Amino acid sequence: MLSIRPKVAELVFQLYGKPLHPELFQIFSTRKISHGPYEARVDITSAGHLVTWSYQGITLTEVATGAHMPLPQKRRLLSYRLQGERNDQVECRGGARYLMSFQLERVQPEIFWNYQNDLFQEEETDGLLYRFDSSGRIAVGAISYIHMDVRMRSLRIQAFHTFPDDYAIVKSQSIFELPGKTGVET
Repeated sequence: MLSIRPKVAELVFQLYGKPLHPELFQIFSTRKISHGPYEARVDITSAGHLVTWSYQGITLTEVATGAHMPLPQKRRLLSYRLQGERNDQVECRGGARYLMSFQLERVQPEIFWNYQNDLFQEEETDGLLYRFDSSGRIAVGAISYIHMDVRMRSLRIQAFHTFPDDYAIVKSQSIFELPGKTGVET
């Protein structure tokens, strides 16, 4: 299966208050987490990532994907084009909370290749790493790396996606918090 990324200009970042069917996405790498009272599934997809987090009947699904994807409108809580920088949060029933931030950075080729090389050296022990095929225009393909910080009362996801054809890097951080304390515990 060929694994090439779409153009960075075609991306959206969305949050749903329900699960999305994984078969809607081309998934390349997956990690399942079951920690204390919550569960999560983290996927690297062709355009970015998919995170499904569940806690006591609440399900939140974060997706970074192509704008052309036929995703539902129903129970969509956030939707942003992936451009510039953005921060937002959603308070859920029962006190659970979701916080997010993302940044699209277009950089000079030398900076991009240094960053891409650093990601290429990452180990998969604390997260997921996937190296995409080349698009043909540039000899090296894109890289996605997702770091997961699993805590008793929170899950922090840091995602890094490169787009060699555009010399662009997408960085996002999401925190799924259980009710109670605010902020991520150490």
